[in-house]
Amino acid sequence: MPKTKNAIEALQHLREGNIRFSNNLRDPDAVATHAKRVELTAGQDPFAVILGCSDSRVPAEMVFDQGLGDLFVIRVAGNIVAPSQIGSVEFAVSRFGTRLVIVLGHSKCGAITATIDELARGNSSPSKNISSIVDRVKPAVESLMCTDLKNDPDKLVEAAVRANVRVSANQLRHGSEIIENLIQNDGLLIVGAEYCLETGVVDFFDGMPKD
Repeated sequence: MPKTKNAIEALQHLREGNIRFSNNLRDPDAVATHAKRVELTAGQDPFAVILGCSDSRVPAEMVFDQGLGDLFVIRVAGNIVAPSQIGSVEFAVSRFGTRLVIVLGHSKCGAITATIDELARGNSSPSKNISSIVDRVKPAVESLMCTDLKNDPDKLVEAAVRANVRVSANQLRHGSEIIENLIQNDGLLIVGAEYCLETGVVDFFDGMPKD
């Protein structure tokens, strides 16, 4: 696949790749050949950064039908943003000139449901490490628990998934001088998206460029 540093073109590549994936197609150029592995020993040039959830059902390279070296992927439960994730994004956009960052959530996210359960029942996780993830999701979920959504568990999870993506994307946009500068002066674009487990379709819904 041709490389690009332009965020709009990179976004289009991802959208086209997801259409192929959701329609059970496959780009033959995305196959991990021996020649491609050898080529990449000289260095990488990813055209997009994906900050996604660790869920085994949402592998970014497959979801977007991309191959070795195409994507710089950061995976963490709940697609949360902590200093290490910000640093990883800073590394990619500074070192490789990558100008598109996607925060990728997904339907029925376990980190979201765990957070909702904790807020509803008041029972914290026995693991301080898991709690550190839940605590970062809480700000996106707490306000929703005070609405009528609390009476509809499925719709609450749906809304919370998107709210959490928006919070993470916003944290990236405003949590780093390096990233802020590239957004303002060098065309860096940060977009929030949700992957549907049932259909395989990615919906890009937050921070999309205006036509």
